[in-house]
Amino acid sequence: MKASKFTDAQKAFVVKEGEDGTPVAEICRKAGISQATYFNWKKKYAGLMPSEMKRLRELETENTRLKKIVADLMLDREMLQDVVKRKL
Repeated sequence: MKASKFTDAQKAFVVKEGEDGTPVAEICRKAGISQATYFNWKKKYAGLMPSEMKRLRELETENTRLKKIVADLMLDREMLQDVVKRKL
């Protein structure tokens, strides 16, 4: 996945401008982003401070890592159960 060229603080500022009532088209033009990007950020980061956004990203990374571990363990378990069934 491509890394964002915007920092958490910049994303928070863009979302905050929208909450303050600035038109979305103007915000997107100033920031150089599409409206779809703005609304994705708004859905994901609305009401969060930059430090909370960083923590959210860390938790998502950790969650992804743990999901991979679980998938590997489930595959190992299935292989072992297959071996046991063949021996019986």
